[in-house]
Amino acid sequence: MGELTDKIAAAGNKLAGEAKEALGKATGDEQTTTEGQAQQVKGTGQDIKGSIKGALGDDI
Repeated sequence: MGELTDKIAAAGNKLAGEAKEALGKATGDEQTTTEGQAQQVKGTGQDIKGSIKGALGDDI
């Protein structure tokens, strides 16, 4: 995947994770809250990966 693709995936995971975390907190469901937080971390990792690709080139 290229830099842009990674950044788009990251944004989607962060947004979905935030929504899932909020739903979990609103309903008192700790598992959903934790899943949302994990999805946000995954998005952050994808964002970092995209930034590295942008700095070094998409061929890595």
